[in-house]
Amino acid sequence: MRFLHPEILALLALLPLLALWRGRRGRAPAIQYPGTALARQIGRTARSRAGAWLSGLRLLVLAFGIIALARPQIGRGNAPVEASGIDIVLAVDISGSMEALDFKLNGQPVNRVEVVKRVVSRFIEARPNDRIALIAFAGRPYLVSPLTLDHPWLLQNLDRLKVGLVEDGTAIGSAIASAANHLRTQSAKSKVVILLTDGINNAGQVSPIAAAEAARALGVKVYTIAAGTRGEAPIPARDAFGNTQIVMARVDVDEDVLRKIADLTGGTFERATDTASLRAVYARIDRMEKTTATFKKFERYDEEFGWPLTAGLAFLALELGLAHTRFRSLP
Repeated sequence: MRFLHPEILALLALLPLLALWRGRRGRAPAIQYPGTALARQIGRTARSRAGAWLSGLRLLVLAFGIIALARPQIGRGNAPVEASGIDIVLAVDISGSMEALDFKLNGQPVNRVEVVKRVVSRFIEARPNDRIALIAFAGRPYLVSPLTLDHPWLLQNLDRLKVGLVEDGTAIGSAIASAANHLRTQSAKSKVVILLTDGINNAGQVSPIAAAEAARALGVKVYTIAAGTRGEAPIPARDAFGNTQIVMARVDVDEDVLRKIADLTGGTFERATDTASLRAVYARIDRMEKTTATFKKFERYDEEFGWPLTAGLAFLALELGLAHTRFRSLP
């Protein structure tokens, strides 16, 4: 069972506060009198348990209404589906140099991160049966998404990537080590890391070659992609007054190390200097060998909001009915 909008359930936490607030004011009156003299003739208690019952029913109506709005669903299709036997970790560089504006989309200059996100999203969509994870790295790596077949959720996390999420730097070795470690305990027949960077390893505690050797020992294949133009590239920079200017800056990528990483692990090294070549690189990697395995996946969810909605309406009808009997309030 799941809720399509689980965040709405947070409103349930307000109901005890509402009950406490009403309790501090006293129980709701079952019968209201226009004056105190008449009330004193009937009894000293101005409020009764009858009113409390009506208030309790109203809280139940609100509770079931909130549950219905959250849209509970039950998975009915625990059906086997054919999926690829390949587990893939996408390692994406988000260091400061990835803001270089040497790629284009629709004829307009765009920074490297935005183009990579666009191309990688197409790669993910083209492999619906692969379990894919996402690691971003700059001065250190961090896991954006674990291995998952829930690609819409994966794409949402990919879209959030941007420069500045972690301290700057290029920890290529640490990124490979983190990706290989994430794949270490998996039982897939093929384990693949696709690492994209535009720089030289200058951060982290693990050298790229040592990380590649560890990946090879774990049976992980690493494909490496060097992104960006050679030489100089336009990069946004802030001056002393906080204004953003475009400056030409030297950009370097260690192709020799990336090539050696790929050779050590059985992958390939690719160079992408523009949007078209980057798409071609991921297309070539997409054509790598595939095996099949069987996974169980909920394919169909039935809406179950009807039962809390019905219960809420039943309690509402009960409250309205009681309010017109001995529980009624009189003006």
